[in-house]
Parts: sequence; C-alpha cells; structure tokens
Amino acid sequence: MSERIRVLVTDKIQTSGLAALLDDPRFHVIEEHDSTTEDFRRHLAQSDGLMVRSATKVRGDLIEAAPRLRVVGRAGVGVDNIDIPACTERGIAVLNAPAGNTISAAELTLALILSVVRRVAVADASMRTGEWARSRFKGIELRGRTLGLIGGGRIGSEVGKRCRAFGMKVRVHDPFLSEDKLRQYGFEPAELDEVVTTADVLSLHVPLNPQTRGLFDEERLRTMKAGAVLVNVARGGVVDEAALARVLEDGHLSGAALDVYAEEPLPEDSPLRAAPNIVLTPHLGASTGEAQEKVAEEIASSVAAALGDGDLSAALNAPGVGGEALRRVSPIVQLAGRLGRLGAAMTQSPIEAVDVRYAGSIDEGLNLLPRHVLVGVLQPALGESVNVVNAGVLAEQRGIRASVTKTIGPDEYAEHVELCIHSGDHAMQIHGAILGPGHPRIVDIDGYAVSVNPKGYVIVLRNHDVPGVIGRVGSLLGEKGINIAGYAQSRREEGGDALAAIRVDDPVDHNVLEALRTLPEVESAVSVDLG
Repeated sequence: MSERIRVLVTDKIQTSGLAALLDDPRFHVIEEHDSTTEDFRRHLAQSDGLMVRSATKVRGDLIEAAPRLRVVGRAGVGVDNIDIPACTERGIAVLNAPAGNTISAAELTLALILSVVRRVAVADASMRTGEWARSRFKGIELRGRTLGLIGGGRIGSEVGKRCRAFGMKVRVHDPFLSEDKLRQYGFEPAELDEVVTTADVLSLHVPLNPQTRGLFDEERLRTMKAGAVLVNVARGGVVDEAALARVLEDGHLSGAALDVYAEEPLPEDSPLRAAPNIVLTPHLGASTGEAQEKVAEEIASSVAAALGDGDLSAALNAPGVGGEALRRVSPIVQLAGRLGRLGAAMTQSPIEAVDVRYAGSIDEGLNLLPRHVLVGVLQPALGESVNVVNAGVLAEQRGIRASVTKTIGPDEYAEHVELCIHSGDHAMQIHGAILGPGHPRIVDIDGYAVSVNPKGYVIVLRNHDVPGVIGRVGSLLGEKGINIAGYAQSRREEGGDALAAIRVDDPVDHNVLEALRTLPEVESAVSVDLG
C-alpha cells in the first residue's frame, strides 16, 4: 500500500467537519491545534496538506519548514494570513471555504444593523448602571430606508435579501456582477459614489486588496449621507479606523458597527474603543456552530479533492477546473504536458514563448493547457518542484510567454493540440491528438508525420533518408542493451531529411546519444522521459 497523504489540521478547526479526510483511507490526519509548538513544526515538515483558520500565519518561515507541502486550506473566506505569492512560487495550492459562513456572516450583519439603529448596545449598558433613560435611545425604522451594499456577492446578496424583507430599498455597487443578476435579486445597480452618498445604512462586503485597502478614508466617509450608519463585517483595513472615529465624534454619522479590524485583536488604544454610537464585535462573522462545521466540511472536501484527485477547482492560485470538467480535459492536458517535455528536449536555445492551439469540443479548462505545457517545458531543468500552480510564475521569471487559442484542427482527429515553441529565430511545432479513449498520440514533430505513444523513454533522431539507417540505429541500441518498443520513421521526400521517434524500454544516457551521433547518417539525437 502506498504511503498515506498527511494533512495537518490546526487552529481548532471543528473535527466533526473533517469527515471527507478522516473517512478516506488515503489520508492520515494529524490535529495539532497550537501552531507554536514543536510538535506542530515536526508534523509540518512531514505534511502534504495544511488546514488553518486565521491564527496561523502561513508565511516564509513556515513555508520553508514544510518541504512536502502541496496544499494550504483556509477554513474561512479571507486569506490575509497566507502569503499566496510565496505559496504559488513553491507550487502550493491555496484553497479557502467561501460558502460555509455565508448565512452566519449575513445574519451577524443584520444583528449589527439592528443593534445600531435601535441603540441596543448602549441601551443595555445604560440599564446595567441602573438607568431607565428611554428618551436617550430613540432609534429609526429600517422600513422605507435605503441599504447600500458595496459588494453583492454571496454574503452581500444574502444581507440584501433580508433587508428587503424589512421593507428596505437595496442599492448595490459590484463591478463583478452584471446588472441583470443584481436586478434578479431585486437590487438596484449603481456606481460606487451613488451608493455611498444615498445609503441610510451602508454595508461593506469586499475583500481586502490594493484596490480596497483604505477605500473608506475620511474623505469618502464624509461623502456619506449625514446621519447614516456604516457596517463592516468584511475585512479590516477597508475602513480608516481613526477617520471613522472622528466622523462619529463630530456626529456626521449616527452610528457604526464593526466586526473586523486592520489589526486583530483590536489594540487597547484604538480610537474606536472611545468612539460614540459604535458597536464592536471580535470577528464573529463565522462564529456559529453551524458555520464552523460547514467551513470545516467545505475546506476538508476541497483539500481531499486537491491532494487525492488533483482537483484544484477551489484553489485561489490555480486554474479553477474540477469535477467532470477536469475528467474531460485531463487526457488532452496530460498529452500537452508531454508535448512540452518533448519540445524542451529538442530545443537547443532558450525558449522564449509557447503558443498552444487546441481543436476539439472542450471549452472549460482550456487555461490548463498552457500550464501543463509549461510544466513539461520546465520540469527537466527544475525538477518536480514545478506544477500547474507555479508553472506560470516560474516561466514568467524566465521570460517565457505562454498562450492558448481554440482553433479548427484536422478533420481526422476529434481532439488535437498543437505546440509552437519559439526559441531565437526558430519556431518548432509538435502536434498531438486523442485517437480514442486511452489512446493519445504524438502525430507530428516539426513537420514530420509520426504516430508515437507519448509515454516512457523516447529518442528523437534527425537523420538522412538512406538505406540501412534504421538497421544501424537498431544494431547500435542493441549493442548498448537497449530494447526498442516502437520505431516511427518519417520523411518529407525520398532521399532527403528524415526524423525518427524511437520508444525504448530503458533510460538513455549521454554515452548512447553520443554513439548515435557518430553514425554518418545521424545529424542529431536527443532523448526524453515522457513519464
């Protein structure tokens, strides 16, 4: 039995949600809930997968301490605690669980909105001091008011649906959602500034990235309607916290509620702690039993699919193809990777670009083709550290461009892929095709028609088309103890140049290639392991 895939689980991820891993005999799950211990570091060094929440920081030192790591799964939406570029360069897929806490976060948003507009928190604090100050806690009704959503995705749309049930008008800014989609929800699409300036309650549902960091600075906060309420259950850092405290102090906004902060835990000296009319909660968006179990289930299933089946559809830094689409595209992308390996072996000068042209019925998953080609191109030089996650980054670092185009191929093939490899002034073309289930073939190498099963060890010769050349090559390989599994000889014209693709049973070393090159009919000889 092969060695089981090791997955390290930390940050108190709910065990009851790990069934996808615990019940699968392919996996060995280690739970170490404190990432600061020596036991954690020892297990990390031997783990193929790591599952975290927000406490563990997956950054340079941790990544370096995990030489086997292939997948990091975040049990939640945000991945601020994971260095995605560093993971990508190492070929580590980063997954998250975007759906598991949707309802929990949406319901917390509603709870905070109601708490602010009805002054629940301050009224409760007053009551606990012995007061009965009804006149100080006059609130507003949500009915007839406008909810502004910045971000109308999973959580934002659920908040909008619930606020519509309160009789609110919902206006949304989300450049990634079509107007038709927003209108299907009963929402009104609008530009950012219009949403900000017209909302009675403004709720933020955006990721933290360079475009959103500090998006709500003091200037933008002061463009909000006087007396409006701001709620942020998305990511800390989207709102300038000191500026928010000031606009609350001078009464421009009537209230605010935050569940997320630029620095967590919130520092003791944060100006938010002294700001009036603000409700602060300690990042409770996913803090329900249901949400914790759902995010654990979601990320455990994604990690199992990624490590066990090669399904990276949930990865943030890899092509999002999985399930049936991955199964359909796998034969052609595996063939493309082997063509890339063959092309790299045959190219003498540095590769500058790889153009991939595909003809067939597949649409979803075509972005996998150039990635697999680049894996094939780079692995002979860089080893097994190259995979579909980091191939694009490593190629870019080496000045190699890659593209994919869908085209019309030869009629005789249902699926056909062509590589054009550019190096210096030369462009070499290699074609492959799927002849039927389980029958991939290399069908053309640089203009020479062949039919080669793309697996195992292959020698490619360029030779003169003269009598006896096949016999002399075969005799030499026999003398070296190398058995021929298949010999495909092709020529463009009688007596001209020819190409031979020879499948052999054993690896071919430098001495064998040199011996082949000494044959007077042979111009060049290379070998490649196609796997």
